[in-house]
Amino acid sequence: MDEYILANIDEEGAQLARLYRDAHVCLVRPRMLSGHLQGRLLKMLVRLIQPKRILEIGTYTAYATLCLAEALPADGEIHTIEKDDEMEDFIRKQIELSGFKDKIRLYIGDALDVIPALDETFDLVFIDADKRLYCEYYDLIFEKVRPGGLILADNTLWSGKVVKTVVPSDKQTQGILRFNEKIKQDMRIEKVIIPLRDGLTMIYKRILT
Repeated sequence: MDEYILANIDEEGAQLARLYRDAHVCLVRPRMLSGHLQGRLLKMLVRLIQPKRILEIGTYTAYATLCLAEALPADGEIHTIEKDDEMEDFIRKQIELSGFKDKIRLYIGDALDVIPALDETFDLVFIDADKRLYCEYYDLIFEKVRPGGLILADNTLWSGKVVKTVVPSDKQTQGILRFNEKIKQDMRIEKVIIPLRDGLTMIYKRILT
């Protein structure tokens, strides 16, 4: 089924295919990048809502970053944060090759430190970083998202571990479970979990009157 889906949607393009290959050759955990299907969904969402400012928490290889950038309006901009400084050379190479470097602002550092310093209002936020800290990321970015804006949270089904018994040492799964419960109880938003890959939660910030 996965092969059928990928054969019947838009191609990811030569650069993203090269990035995907480089990640599998050079990196220890290439599975973490978004990939063809999710990348096309991210591009489609940007195409539909036309955000001017995007925040991405967790750049990793910049695969998702470039997918978001593909449909960005002419005056749009992506702020993307990566904690692992060993990824910086890989990320900057991919951004340089993409043709979108003027639209992408890369921050190397802890998102918990970077986000409070960003004097921006975002139309779209994509959370795909340390699962233990999803609740903290959400609290930090919520007031920076415009009413009517969209928050995307990746890996919210976490390989199915969310419906299994969680061992005390599994802080990542515990973090995802806390986040899912927090989102469930938050009446300021509308939310839906899409069972795509490892789970993608779409969160709409209500326009309060």
